[in-house]
Amino acid sequence: MTLPAYAVEHLSVVLQGKEILCEVSFSVETGSSLAIIGPNGAGKSTLLKTLLRLTRPDRGGIQLFGKNLLWYNRSDLARLTGYVPQAGEGNVPFPVETFVLLSRYAYLRPFSHFSETDRQIAREAMAQAHVEALSDRMLHTLSGGERQKVYIAAALAQQPRVMLFDEATAFLDYRHQVEIGELTEALRRETGMTLIAVTHDLNQGVLRYDRVLALKNGRVAFSGTPEGLLEKGRLESIYDTPFRFLKEPGAETLFVVPGGHAS
Repeated sequence: MTLPAYAVEHLSVVLQGKEILCEVSFSVETGSSLAIIGPNGAGKSTLLKTLLRLTRPDRGGIQLFGKNLLWYNRSDLARLTGYVPQAGEGNVPFPVETFVLLSRYAYLRPFSHFSETDRQIAREAMAQAHVEALSDRMLHTLSGGERQKVYIAAALAQQPRVMLFDEATAFLDYRHQVEIGELTEALRRETGMTLIAVTHDLNQGVLRYDRVLALKNGRVAFSGTPEGLLEKGRLESIYDTPFRFLKEPGAETLFVVPGGHAS
């Protein structure tokens, strides 16, 4: 029996005296993909940071491949999980190739230097993320979309078993949103990697995932398939606003549009 990548049970997180997450439970099967959605302030980013052990839970537990998350040392955790943040400003004073290579830190022994193997893996990660042509560019000179693909390359250089994305397409133009979406889908298809992504995109960002977890006020409002999320009244109850479902002529794909009357 294959252990789930993540198994979360009765997770609660309190920050500055406020309960951000309350009794959150779910699991993510190895090799599958999970989209985390919900309105602003629902606790999505806090959940992602807790899965990465950047935030410590106050109650409940998290198992990563069958082992308590708190029992991993930092290097082992970095070999298992890769994190891709929002594009942001990226004021990092490194060339792209150096930035990606630094992600190999988890594989270094004390007082050792990056090996030729580390450099080759970094180059392969850049090729996988389609940023090898940017290798000599300074990170802060890149566009948001280019920088986001470099962040993906850096995460790939860790050779993780799970990739976690925090609104990876936020602030990007439509072209780069599509490119990042296609890249993440290709990663899962070609590597069998487990993907977990916080997203606000109810179309491209959700419907391509195996499962969806919706949070509202720090609690699980829905956990199931993308098709189940589209059942009548479900999105309305999560976001407190009406939605319409549109179908392109001659196609089966539904498009979710906020506003108006749900159909």
